[in-house]
Amino acid sequence: MGRYRPPRKRGSKYITPEGEAALREEVHQLWKVERPQVTSAVHEAAKNGDRSENGDYIYGKRRLREIDSRVRFLNKRLDELEVVDRPPADTSKVRFGAWVTLEDEQGEEKRWRIVGPDEFNLREYKLSMDSPMARALLGKAIDDEVVVASPSGEQVYYVTGIDYST
Repeated sequence: MGRYRPPRKRGSKYITPEGEAALREEVHQLWKVERPQVTSAVHEAAKNGDRSENGDYIYGKRRLREIDSRVRFLNKRLDELEVVDRPPADTSKVRFGAWVTLEDEQGEEKRWRIVGPDEFNLREYKLSMDSPMARALLGKAIDDEVVVASPSGEQVYYVTGIDYST
């Protein structure tokens, strides 16, 4: 019997074209490349006899379940996602897909992109539109002050640039 996990709150349904392409590539990689390799390894391991003590067989079957679960999730998610492939009518405000340049109180600038929850990556400066920082930014214009509550206290930023180029 598995451990109970309460249902997660669904993320926003928006995604950029690049994010959709990355998810489709992940499905392809898992289903067409990795799964056949693991299936072959499990098949070979099954030939070795006693499966109860065969690590290759046990871990291969576990990996197959992980792959199947991830592919099932991605296919359902891709069906419900809405690709946003053009900038909004009013490009003077921060909306989904925008690159936002922020300046903090010390004068340091950072540039973030507002993306969907399926494609956020802090190393690439991509914020999920469901994050507290992105929610504080949405609807702001250049020179607006943005106050974000963080574990270390409130942080104040100023919007210095909005760009919708990719």
